[in-house]
Amino acid sequence: MIKILFICHGNICRSVSAQYIFDQLIEEGHLENELSCESAATSTEEIGNPIYPPMRQALVNHDVPIGNHRARQLRRADYDEYDLIIGMDSENMYYIKRILGADPEGKVHTLMEYTDSPDELIDDPWYTRDFEEAYRLIRKGCKALLEYLTK
Repeated sequence: MIKILFICHGNICRSVSAQYIFDQLIEEGHLENELSCESAATSTEEIGNPIYPPMRQALVNHDVPIGNHRARQLRRADYDEYDLIIGMDSENMYYIKRILGADPEGKVHTLMEYTDSPDELIDDPWYTRDFEEAYRLIRKGCKALLEYLTK
């Protein structure tokens, strides 16, 4: 079982969207015995909060099943629990490394690294207000990650 942890700033927009999109792709591919995922935040600002309503609506608009999410913060112990730790932007990557310390096993990556535009980052829709663009990029990244993992 490959375990993936998606990370963003607050765990109420991008990382939880990646979790639900990737869960949907896992289910569609009947890969429940091979892959699993969760999500977390680098900050403490939103701990315990549900998915942000406009991001939730973007997922609903694309028929992505949504669970009963509550934001949580990344912990150092997550490094040993997960096989991949996937951030959305350079700020996330900075704080992931601060929380985890080192990355001796090369587990920490950005989601877009798996796409044909590996240097692209997924901007925080909390600030851009472009939840559809965030959805599009997250879905692109999740599909590319799934393809990479199932080769």
